[in-house]
Amino acid sequence: MPIGPGKYDAICTEVRERTKAAGAIVIIVGGDRGLGFSCQADLAVTASLPDILEIVADEIRKSMSRGPAVT
Repeated sequence: MPIGPGKYDAICTEVRERTKAAGAIVIIVGGDRGLGFSCQADLAVTASLPDILEIVADEIRKSMSRGPAVT
């Protein structure tokens, strides 16, 4: 749930404060508390999260279709 503290709220706070961001979302996969996320943002940003995440998903799909990154 994006409203109220999540499992990884302390980490999200650290990310937001260190970057001086107005808001942050942290998604954890395989963490010590399992899968989870924490979101810290005002109501307008929280309400726009589905759209923001769809944009991110599209970017990931486009990147993956180009093949693995060469390092």
